[in-house]
Amino acid sequence: MTEQPEVPPEPVAHDLPKDAAHRLEELEHGLFTSDLSVNEFLLVKEAGFHPLGFVMGSSIYHIGIQTRKWGESQELTKLTEAMYTARELAMNRMEEEAEQLGADGVVGVRLDVNYYEWGNDSAEFIAFGTAVKAEDGTSYRNALGKPFTSDLSGQDFWTLMQTGHVPQALVMGTCVFHIAHRKLTQALGSMGQNVELPNFTQALYEARELAMTRMQDEAGRLNASGIVGVRLEEKSHQWGSHTIEFLALGTAVTKGSGEVTLPKPITIISLDN
Repeated sequence: MTEQPEVPPEPVAHDLPKDAAHRLEELEHGLFTSDLSVNEFLLVKEAGFHPLGFVMGSSIYHIGIQTRKWGESQELTKLTEAMYTARELAMNRMEEEAEQLGADGVVGVRLDVNYYEWGNDSAEFIAFGTAVKAEDGTSYRNALGKPFTSDLSGQDFWTLMQTGHVPQALVMGTCVFHIAHRKLTQALGSMGQNVELPNFTQALYEARELAMTRMQDEAGRLNASGIVGVRLEEKSHQWGSHTIEFLALGTAVTKGSGEVTLPKPITIISLDN
């Protein structure tokens, strides 16, 4: 199994643009910005957190060239490493902005990839969300001493906190995989028949497993008890139909100490006869 690409060093404060420092300084004086909806904002407040500001991180990354064999299914390790490292750089810079605000975490995190006209081998990776801080002064930083990150909605974040679980980090695993082309004899042999295509099945199965395992490994390093909101995305980006990135994402959580009383469901009484 191919090991997870090495995580790059975390960017330091001077890695952020000057305009970002000015924007964050304004937020430190009481004004807050947020991409949460009104309902999400109220539920985050109900969970005991106050929004500090909209934070983001970006990395424009040049993606190297990797050769592949037409008839062989294989992981493209150079592309896997590029996609992982670029996202980590964006996440680290978003967390750096949250650090500047003294946040306990970032909720509603989203990761996007944008391509521009200057070339198919470059892409912008961007991470953004709303930095929050506990109103009672409790620290909710994760096992690494960093602000937690979560891609849960405001509603899901509130529900999670009611269960006594707390988010640790948005964890991810990625795998860029080349799926072998079928030989002419294979294509002719299955023409007009209902039959499984084992080479395709095995390749996609293996690629998904690599992405899922790497996501779980990240959660393990945080001593998480579970991962919620897991989703598995498939994108071919600009590589063509036989090269696909599998990206596994979810929020790693741990069980907090103390007893938890879950809110009772609301009973609706009809007044109709």
